[in-house]
Amino acid sequence: MDNVTLATIQTARQRIGEAVLLSPCHLSHYLSELTGLPLYLKLENLQRTGSFKERGALNKLLTLGHAERERGVIAASAGNHAQGVAFHATALGVRAQIVMPLATPLVKVAATRNYGAEVILHGASYDEAGEEAMRRCLDEGRTLIHPFDDAAVIAGQGTIGLELLEQAPDLEAVVAPIGGGGLIGGIACALKETNPKIRVIGVEAEKLPSMLRAREAGAPVTIAAEATIADGIAVRRAGQLTLPLVSRYVDEIVTVDDEEIASAILMLLEQEKTLAEGAGAAALAAVVQAKINLRHRRTAVLVCGGNIDVTLLAKIIERGLVKDGRLLRIRVYLQDRPGALFALTQILARERANIVETVHNRAYYGVSLGETVIDVTLETRGAAHITAITHALREADFRLERIH
Repeated sequence: MDNVTLATIQTARQRIGEAVLLSPCHLSHYLSELTGLPLYLKLENLQRTGSFKERGALNKLLTLGHAERERGVIAASAGNHAQGVAFHATALGVRAQIVMPLATPLVKVAATRNYGAEVILHGASYDEAGEEAMRRCLDEGRTLIHPFDDAAVIAGQGTIGLELLEQAPDLEAVVAPIGGGGLIGGIACALKETNPKIRVIGVEAEKLPSMLRAREAGAPVTIAAEATIADGIAVRRAGQLTLPLVSRYVDEIVTVDDEEIASAILMLLEQEKTLAEGAGAAALAAVVQAKINLRHRRTAVLVCGGNIDVTLLAKIIERGLVKDGRLLRIRVYLQDRPGALFALTQILARERANIVETVHNRAYYGVSLGETVIDVTLETRGAAHITAITHALREADFRLERIH
């Protein structure tokens, strides 16, 4: 298979059958009211390995001949692709090696090993891990399963498009994240070849818009590495196979920043009771932040994965709370005398602000000998509540500043 068509995607769907979950696609009443759109969520985060990646991995594995299966497969990945390949290769009795960067979180390494793959830690980045995977592929005769630039992988991801057409027959728009382009390339091909009127929008991380740059240049270009919480779409170079698909079928590409993604993760947790990783929430972030003019179109948003490190999740939740105005940190200057702190906490209690943390300091911040400073972190109800709290404190002659 060297190209992607509606027929190859339909074949991929028959091939993978029920080995991959037909993920739910439900209308979100909350998000529909918030955005003014009939908004559906396609929950690929509920797949066995936590993301859509196993669709393409399984389709590729099932196209291998007996000799290729005997030699085994290899892939480079720091996360979802690794787990998808590992799980399905093991289920098919195929030996899998996964090359992961040295800095890969231990939870991801452990998950990949638990799915039955041999994990090789190599290199400081995905690029270096990819080079090592290619070297081993050539030296050992293994089949390389590329995370996105492979026609069988792209066709496997495209099966999501076929499901969307059945689950939401009146669909008018689909919003999906873009990393290397395998996911949106496959989905967009399935959708547009069936109904060209469906609008397809891609969403990239603002720090790594590799597909946007490739479309502008007319060819894949390598962009500088950047850190982002949407690590699943942090791809520095678009694929040779995926760029033509995106250029042909994708109507628009927009970007979202980390704060917008964090807010979308929090929204999915609180309102939809579903866990998304950074890449998994990027598409929703673009819709909620009105990056796209969807004009009341019946829209499906892809929640592509939920494999998020717990420590990172805690940080993302905190960032999201700060952005939404539900976590406030203020620095208050007090007279260094008995009862000053009590007076402060009385006002905060009266304003129904919950104190999360305090740091009391006399020696720093340039305060005079008769003063002290306290940093207070508060749980609040939003911007209006913050305004009320700061007004009440200033009315009581407290000098304060907001810490951003």
